[in-house]
Amino acid sequence: MAEPQWLDSEERELWLRLVSLTILLPGALESQLKRDAGVTLFDYHVLAMLSDAEDRTRLMSDLAFFTNSSLSRLSHVVTRLEKQGWVRREACPSDGRATNVVLTDEGFAHLEEQAPEHVRTVRRLVLDPLGREGLREFSMQLGRILEAVDPDRRRIADA
Repeated sequence: MAEPQWLDSEERELWLRLVSLTILLPGALESQLKRDAGVTLFDYHVLAMLSDAEDRTRLMSDLAFFTNSSLSRLSHVVTRLEKQGWVRREACPSDGRATNVVLTDEGFAHLEEQAPEHVRTVRRLVLDPLGREGLREFSMQLGRILEAVDPDRRRIADA
């Protein structure tokens, strides 16, 4: 078996920073969302994905796929969001076996109310430290990593 190609000091530093970012950033974003909106980062992501969908509706299976979630986990989250009145389930008209999740007007209003503070947090933690030039470069580099992780672009949101 071939000897592994160990990380040099520069690669190791980048790798550890990336790992730290993937651990710390979601927690920081979730703290703000729980404090201000009473939702988790995953809840917010589900609501945002529904708000971007045509008629604010997505198949449960598609929503699970694009949130990288199991149907079981998503079902629990949707149940919790239903109790808040923010989403509802409907039978899919084109496939009686499938279920649609619909963002209600109340859910959309809640998302609209919470989005400004969430965007301020995203700016403070991610965008502002990069600056405009750093943003372009970082976005390009992240795109390269995402292409390697998801070459078929199945889960990558296009800008």
